[in-house]
Amino acid sequence: MQTRTSRQNGVTRRLVLSTPLALTGVTLGGMTLAQPRYPSKPITMVVGFPPGGSTDFIARLIAQKLSDALGQPVVVDNRGGANGLLAAHAVSASAPDGYTLLLTSMGMTTNPYLYKQKPLHPVKDFTSIAMLAGVPNVIVVNPSLPAKNLDELLALARTRGNGNRLTLATTGNAAPGHLASELLQRAAKVQFQFVPYKGSGPAITDIIAGHVDMSLPTVVATAPHIQSGKLRAIAVTGAKRSALLPHVPTIAEAGVKELSQGSGWYALIGPAGMPKEVVDRLGAEVQQIMKRPDVTERFVANGADPMYMNPADMTAFVDKDYRYWGDLIKAAAIKGEE
Repeated sequence: MQTRTSRQNGVTRRLVLSTPLALTGVTLGGMTLAQPRYPSKPITMVVGFPPGGSTDFIARLIAQKLSDALGQPVVVDNRGGANGLLAAHAVSASAPDGYTLLLTSMGMTTNPYLYKQKPLHPVKDFTSIAMLAGVPNVIVVNPSLPAKNLDELLALARTRGNGNRLTLATTGNAAPGHLASELLQRAAKVQFQFVPYKGSGPAITDIIAGHVDMSLPTVVATAPHIQSGKLRAIAVTGAKRSALLPHVPTIAEAGVKELSQGSGWYALIGPAGMPKEVVDRLGAEVQQIMKRPDVTERFVANGADPMYMNPADMTAFVDKDYRYWGDLIKAAAIKGEE
């Protein structure tokens, strides 16, 4: 039989748990009743490259919109170095509470095969939040080259033997353009003479001048030169045509089906072990941001095709990408630039 005292104690417990104190993380008797609603303080979005580049642009745009949506500042922190590895290690070692995020690129799936120091697994060491955009590359040639389409370009390449191969400018080991070039060689059974450059600017200048035959730079880096007639576009990487070059077919459309995956991308991730409710909140906010016309227009203008994926779909995509590029990097014996 319940006594008067026990009934009073039960009422007291119910009253305590129903007060606003229980919603603010107040500790009673050594027990935390609840945590503050996320987010309750500023969020840091780390970028693995210096200010001014395309990754930084994407980060600042998303950070601004996320700040408005979440009601807390989202501060961009540029930590350049080692092809994004410094930033990736910093984020993977941070608390998985949703207050330290990483705006990353395809490099997170290729770096583990290129650099020996403390490799990070893109799925096991991070939490996928949202895929943001694909970044297509485009095969461009000097207009004097007697090839108007991919079939003609590959036929020309097959006529060139050792010492006279078509020259192809690359802009970084295992960069998307380099990997797409390797894929093209293998799928089409041709050989190019790779010519390394420090960046797309010098490479494009030399293609226009006729010093190098071709390259696979990003669409945004070449679009003005294609439109002016200084470069000829042959085909773009990726599963669909670029919004900046809608008249140019994809490489898969042009006949090399294996190149449907050969594009870079941008995504938002966090350290492993983030709470599901935080990941879901961030993913939902990013999804709404990516539906905004002002955001998609700015993405397209900077050569990034919006490609939102939720956390589950992105995790599957990244895992597939990691294994896919790993097989190619090992088969082609590509090394990182130390």
